[in-house]
Formats: sequence, structure tokens, C-alpha cells
Amino acid sequence: MSLGLVFLLVLIVGAVAFFIARQRAGGQDNGQVKTHSRPHYHGWWAFLLATLPAILLIIVWAIGSATYVNRFIDSQVQDEVSDNPAAAHGLSLSLIKSLANGLRRLDADELAKLPQTFAELQPILAAKGVALATDTKDYMIPVALEANKLQDRLGWIGGVLALLVALGGAAFGINQVKPRARARNSVERLMLWGLLGASTIAIVTTIGIVLSMLFQTINFFESVSPLSFFFGTVWDPRFAAAGAGDTGGQFGLIPLLAGTLYIAFVALLVAVPVGLMSAVYMAEYAAPKVRAVVKPALELLAGIPTIVYGIFALVTLGPFLRDLSAALYGGTPFIQAQSIFTAGFVMGIMLIPVVSSLSDDIITAVPRAMRDGSLGLGATRSETIKRVILPAALPGIVGAILLTASRAIGETMIVVLAAGVAANLTLNPFEAMTTITVKIVNQLTGDLEFNSPQTLVAFALGITLFFLTLIMNIVALYIVRKYREQYE
Repeated sequence: MSLGLVFLLVLIVGAVAFFIARQRAGGQDNGQVKTHSRPHYHGWWAFLLATLPAILLIIVWAIGSATYVNRFIDSQVQDEVSDNPAAAHGLSLSLIKSLANGLRRLDADELAKLPQTFAELQPILAAKGVALATDTKDYMIPVALEANKLQDRLGWIGGVLALLVALGGAAFGINQVKPRARARNSVERLMLWGLLGASTIAIVTTIGIVLSMLFQTINFFESVSPLSFFFGTVWDPRFAAAGAGDTGGQFGLIPLLAGTLYIAFVALLVAVPVGLMSAVYMAEYAAPKVRAVVKPALELLAGIPTIVYGIFALVTLGPFLRDLSAALYGGTPFIQAQSIFTAGFVMGIMLIPVVSSLSDDIITAVPRAMRDGSLGLGATRSETIKRVILPAALPGIVGAILLTASRAIGETMIVVLAAGVAANLTLNPFEAMTTITVKIVNQLTGDLEFNSPQTLVAFALGITLFFLTLIMNIVALYIVRKYREQYE
């Protein structure tokens, strides 16, 4: 029995319980006894009692069933790969799972006539649109068949148990329908716990992200000195063979951090003036019809994937600037196709909607009375903007700029295509540099294992970038919240 079918049946049981409980509660409201909760609260309480325990059982049973089937496959595989378990064990598990999924495409008659060799089975599965790796062995066929049978049995058992739990919860909820039953309190309390759980997901996710990087970072610093990492000026990881433990490379963070901040700074030089002036125009000068067209059109830039910006920088803007500089400098270009300026300029274009939208909301939040008071004293509109509105909105604008900077620091695809991968230390904006995010991608590209400093350094870079952007976000939110109520 599939999980989707069981889930649908549980919802049907819950819906039936809802209507029966609501109808029963409505019949008890005869005016003689004052009811505590309205009929639909009794219906929702019966629905929740019927569905929530059953859905939780389905989730737990699905996880447990998958674990049990994996252990069964693992026990069958161990004997076959005992000569080289480290190299073949994981591959065998993956092949058997793929084979088991492919066998589910066959009907009962085809399974009854199933060949025992993979050479004969492969054409049959290929006709069903199933492509399997050539490394699949003959012994995997009966293991995959048995795994499917075991999965089906567990599915039926779990489905029956879930339906019994749903029916029991529905009966219990309907039986609880009484005039003075506090169904409303029960529903609202359960919803409160649900909202609390939803809000906790963000915190738990953040903690999980930090811990997943922290433990690997600790492993990295067991091989490489933190001082040489945080204060080193040379980036040369020197990839070694997996398990070799070669720490002869140099893992200096300074070139990567400098490139990250430099490119983000150039992006802000482009995004902040254009975005801020656009926000001032839309908030103070634009007619309502113009604003209704210009603002959505400007925010369309935020919907363009960053890889598209990177391709534009790599194919169009970078070569154009290189050729232009060559024409101006007698045939020798002083602007490289991949450079800090190219990446920063394109990233700034991408960030214009962020600055514009945040600044526009902050400027329009300034009370109308401050504008009217300045204009009433004889100030022009431009003087009012410069001396009243912008100073009043300045804390919020600063917070918006810091939030934009944290977005720029975390950008990857534009930098990969437009700034190159050279870990240089330079002040020339027309030369290539790279960022922390690019090197994280480089260190984790390919079929690698996390058992050498050359791969573990990606986690050290990741947690460094995480805390850098976290600090900027905290500072931005602090500034916004501290001054938000000043002009209410």
C-alpha cells in the first residue's frame, strides 16, 4: 500500500469525522444548555484527532521501514563484498536499490518469468525505460526482489495501522462532542503548538547548519594551524590523493577575504546610488501611474537567476570592456575580461532592486506630517528630501545597505564566471580576484571524500562566511529596530 494512498484515506476519515462531529454538535445546541464551543470547533477537533496521530505514524513507519529494508540489503551484501568492503559496499547498496526500483515497473506475469542473470534482465528493463549500471551483478536480482516484497509487506502493515489509528481518533473525537466540551480551547492550543513548532524550524535549521560545518572545521584545524589559515596570504591547497593527509599546501584566507570584500564594495558602489535615487524618485516624484509601472519593472531584475547575470558578464560585458580598453590603450587591454570591476558591476546591477525596494519602503514610512511641515515653512521639495526625509530615513537606509552587502558577500555564480578563480592580492579593480564562495565550490567539486585538509577547508571557509554575513545582518537589524519607532 503506497504512502500516498494511505495519506488520502486518512484525510477522508478525518473529513468524515469533521462533518459527523459538527453535525452532532449542532444537534446538541438546543438552547437549554449553553455550549462552550461552536459546532465547527468540535468538527476540527475530531478531524485533528483522526489525522495527526495517523500522519505521525505514517512518517515514523516510513522512516523505520526504509531503515529496516536498508539493513536487510546490507546484510545480504556483506557476504558478497567481504573481499573489498570499503570500495564495493556502498556501490552495491546503490545498485540494488536502483534495481529494486526498476523491478517495480514489471507486472506480475513478468516477475514470474524473471530471468536470473542481469544480461537477460537488462533488455527487459530497458524496454520499460529503466537504465541500470553495467556493474549490476546477478546475485543482486533475488536480493532486490526480496527487498521489494519486504517493503510491500511493511507498507501494508503500516497502512492498516495508520487507518486503525485514524478510525480510533475519529471515534474518540466524535465521542467527545458534548455541550460543555472545550473543543475551541483544544483546537487553539494545538494550533499554538503548531505555530511554535513552525517558528522553531528556522532556529533548529540554523543550529544544524552551524554544527554541520563546525565539526568538520574542527577536523580541519587539527591538521592546519588557525593562525596560518586566518592570517595567511597565500592560497595554494595542493590537492592530494584521498587519505594521503597531505598538509603541505597553504590555506591563507586573506586573499579570498580581500576578494570577497573588494567585489562586494564595487557592487555597492553601483547598487547603492542607483537604487537609492530610484527609491527617492518613486517615493517622492513619480506619479501613481508611473510608480505602478516603474517599480514592478525595476523589481523584475530581482527575478533573473544569478547564473544569467554571470553569463552576461562572461560573454558580453567582460569581452566588451577588454576590447574597449585595448582600443583606448593602443591595442594592449588594461581591463581583463574576468576582473573585479566586471563582477562588481554586474552584481551591482543585480542588487539595485534590493536597495531600491528596501529604501522605498523606508522612505514612504516617514510620516507625511514631516513633509508637510517642511513644505509649509517654505522649503522646496528637493530641500525637504535632503534635509528632512533622508535624515529621518537614514537609519533604515543604512540597515538596507548592510543587508544588501551581506547578499553581495554570499554571491557565487556571478563571481565564478566574471571574476575568475585566481586568489590574488591586488588593489587594481581591473585584475582578476576570487572570493570565498568560489573556493568553496572549487574545493567541493568532483568525487571527493572529507578526509583531507584540501576538502575540509571548504567547511572552514563556509563557517567564516556564515559568521561574516551573520554579523552584518545583526548590525543591520539592530540599526533598523533601534530607530524604527523614532518617527512613528
